[in-house]
Amino acid sequence: MLERIFDLLGWRNNQRDSFYDLVNVLKSLFSGKIPFTRIFAAIFAAIQLFGSAMFKMPVKPYGEELNLDGYELVVDENFDGDSLNTDLWYYRGLGARRDGIHSSSQVKVENGNMVITAEYLNEEKGEFGEGWYSAAVALNKWYCKGYFEIRCICNPGEGFWSAFWLQSEHSYDLQSDGGRGGAEIDIFEAMDYTSPLPRYRNSVGQTVYVNGWDDDDENYEKTSRLATGNDIYNQYNTYGLMWTDEEYIFFVNGKETFRTSFGKGTSQVPENLIVSLEIPSEIPESIRQNKDYKTQMIVDYVKVYQLT
Repeated sequence: MLERIFDLLGWRNNQRDSFYDLVNVLKSLFSGKIPFTRIFAAIFAAIQLFGSAMFKMPVKPYGEELNLDGYELVVDENFDGDSLNTDLWYYRGLGARRDGIHSSSQVKVENGNMVITAEYLNEEKGEFGEGWYSAAVALNKWYCKGYFEIRCICNPGEGFWSAFWLQSEHSYDLQSDGGRGGAEIDIFEAMDYTSPLPRYRNSVGQTVYVNGWDDDDENYEKTSRLATGNDIYNQYNTYGLMWTDEEYIFFVNGKETFRTSFGKGTSQVPENLIVSLEIPSEIPESIRQNKDYKTQMIVDYVKVYQLT
């Protein structure tokens, strides 16, 4: 019955997820299961989720604190050297990428950070000729389930955007099997730098894409949530994902923002973990007219945990 109402309202999957989260928070409030000290936090969470469901507003992290009991740190990349550790990482998708180009030249390791730069390079400097350059790196080893976290400063400016995500071989085709055979899991994407509203400007998208709902190979679906960070274009924030047999649980700065088992269930196959400064499908005209434009994503660390 509710799904029929959502269809009539034209609600997307993210709005439906927010509504169900709201119902769960309200149930906990009225059942008396929430300790007195957390009642006001639960009321605040309910107000946020109402805004997310009705108006697709970003939510401030409101859920449980991250708990890594039973997990073992297996990747602890702090970028302490002076070049990318290619025993651990590889440069992903070199060459044409949307309206620009990926090149290893755009990745530097310095001062305990990995810095990915997006900029215009002429024919002399550009590895693949003139154009707008950026980069992506990915772990050589693929993982199935676990906890994944990045600490970074997102790139300021329009057009390009910072991202930390997982992708399987079959995220977008029928073998995704509604997500069980693979999904795209965007642990975060920072795409709202130009928003005039500070709440949206400092928000990140956390999204799951799957295919295999029907026989249409082009018909992939998504659910997502906008969550706010702390001055994300000037300060380090952490973004994490707990991927279990049953659900995906997203975090910002160590606090839960969103959990979902969207699709037919979570991915049950290994996926590639990626850090990227994404190139838009079309470079904005304001950037095209300014060949001196440059923007950078600064990564302090990447960590991967697995169940012991």
